[in-house]
Amino acid sequence: MKKPKKILNDPRRATEEMMEGLVLAYDGRVGRVEGHGALFLKDMPENKVALLVGGGSGHEPIFGGFLGHNLADGAACGEVFTSPSPQTICAAARAIHRGRGVVFVYGNYSGDNMNFDMAAEMLAAEGIETRTIRVCDDVAVGSPGNRDERRGIAGDVFVIKVAGGAAAELAGLEAVARVTARAEANTRSMGVAVSPGSLPESGKPTFELGDDEIEIGMGAHGEKGVKRQMLSTADDIANQMMAAILRDLPYARGDEVALLINNLGASTMFELLIVNRRVRQILAAEGITVHRSFVGSYLTSQEMAGFSISLMKLDPELKHYLDLPSASFGFTSL
Repeated sequence: MKKPKKILNDPRRATEEMMEGLVLAYDGRVGRVEGHGALFLKDMPENKVALLVGGGSGHEPIFGGFLGHNLADGAACGEVFTSPSPQTICAAARAIHRGRGVVFVYGNYSGDNMNFDMAAEMLAAEGIETRTIRVCDDVAVGSPGNRDERRGIAGDVFVIKVAGGAAAELAGLEAVARVTARAEANTRSMGVAVSPGSLPESGKPTFELGDDEIEIGMGAHGEKGVKRQMLSTADDIANQMMAAILRDLPYARGDEVALLINNLGASTMFELLIVNRRVRQILAAEGITVHRSFVGSYLTSQEMAGFSISLMKLDPELKHYLDLPSASFGFTSL
């Protein structure tokens, strides 16, 4: 497999330079804690519950690109595909704490779990209260009854969107955590990989696929999916993925949902819209109404080609927070 071409300077400083560029892209609205991949909104109201998101870099625009109005207040960013350290998480939490505690939202990966839990203990010792919501939306692994085994993929977007709105409007830490947890519980996703991404420092692909192969259910870092098969039509791939997603919650006739078609990095909007067409046909046939849809690049994996599909089942409260206008570098919803 050929080494991918990347536009970099020193690969060993790629994450550092990316974060410098990201902060500058916010045009003064976001700051960074010196010595850490800890980003924070500069103009935060007092006496609000703070929302901290985070995980490894390499998935831009998430997580650092989701700081803004009715979204996250801070982000803790690690090296590429690597959890942020407890010290970085604490630095970000301190920067955004406004006296009402901090809600953590991040994907369910062992390194993130360990480091955010350690940070929560360190912050508790300083008198900063936290609550944790781990996103476990990937139906390719685990089971509906054992969601703790599941990875967090692009369903993070819906959970962060709802959490951001709740944190802006609700006064209590428990209330924000409750709404965020329901958003997470109502979200399911699955991805498909067509070609791998790579690590900037080494240039090595994160996995290997044959020229005519795809992997259904592959994770955002190249983790094993449920089936490797020959490349087939967009409709066939969408049919397989939607069958797994719909039966998992399960989603049912009469449900109202939010829909996300997420580009994993190198697929085109042209392709995503063809997938969106088929997904909407499937939902219509199942009697499921799409309240809002989002199509684009939200959680990527370097130059991995492929996409993921996410659904969040809505109720009036979740719909309210989903519909609040939001604006950030990586996600704007009006």
